[in-house]
Amino acid sequence: MLCAVSFERYGRLFYADPGELRPTVGDRVLLPTDDDPVVAECVWGAQWVAGETSGFPMLVGLASDDDVARNASIRRHKADSWVAARQLIREHDLPMKVVGVDYAPGPNRATVYFSAPHRVDFRSLVRDLGATLHCRVELRQLSARDEARVQGGIGSCGRDLCCATFLSDFEPVSIRMAKDQDLPLNPLRISGACGRLMCCLKYEHPLYVEFAASAPVVGAAVDTPEGAGRVVGHNVPSDSVLVRLNDGGRRTSCSRAAVCGSRQAYQAGSSADGEPAGS
Repeated sequence: MLCAVSFERYGRLFYADPGELRPTVGDRVLLPTDDDPVVAECVWGAQWVAGETSGFPMLVGLASDDDVARNASIRRHKADSWVAARQLIREHDLPMKVVGVDYAPGPNRATVYFSAPHRVDFRSLVRDLGATLHCRVELRQLSARDEARVQGGIGSCGRDLCCATFLSDFEPVSIRMAKDQDLPLNPLRISGACGRLMCCLKYEHPLYVEFAASAPVVGAAVDTPEGAGRVVGHNVPSDSVLVRLNDGGRRTSCSRAAVCGSRQAYQAGSSADGEPAGS
């Protein structure tokens, strides 16, 4: 069985093995971490799934009132650390931007995540932060994609960023994927909130590759149920091609299966007559 939890409302989902527990949506549960178990909200109740679940962390138990109060104290400490870090960064005049803060009460350690255009010498900042927060402080620089994952936001599709909700790893995305999908190569159109190529370019790319491997290319002569013509365009989402008929120049949309099947029969017939295929 598996359930999904989140530390923030509408935040990234983490999957866990409920064990003997049967949490429902809205329940507060304890998720194990490298330091201490933390409070999370169940956003997907325990359900049976097909596949191996041994690699997922197991819930420690349901959160008690003391756990919820402890979690509220950690959140207040995070907020105080955020304010102190921003103030000291201004005082030290460093080109840094605070992205997120984590606090572990067990080892009494605060981790400040920041973004910067280049490497920054923050040794003096760490000393001042440790003296201000009275704990051990670690600073970690994030990439542009990681910054978007931590901060979250709304993508051009109008939904929450994929990296902040369900993506666990960043897969390589290339400009070739945008070209294969006939997208405008305008950086403003194909870039995400992080300023890099949108991760969703990879979602439909295999469909375009499969379509290109079996569909007739633009300009190819084909035979459709409505007559012979030439391909003038593709529509991958609808799995169809746009054909301009030889009879009158009218355009018609045909499914890829219908056009490809007729074209293959046409080529086979042409080859049997001694003519070059596709002529």
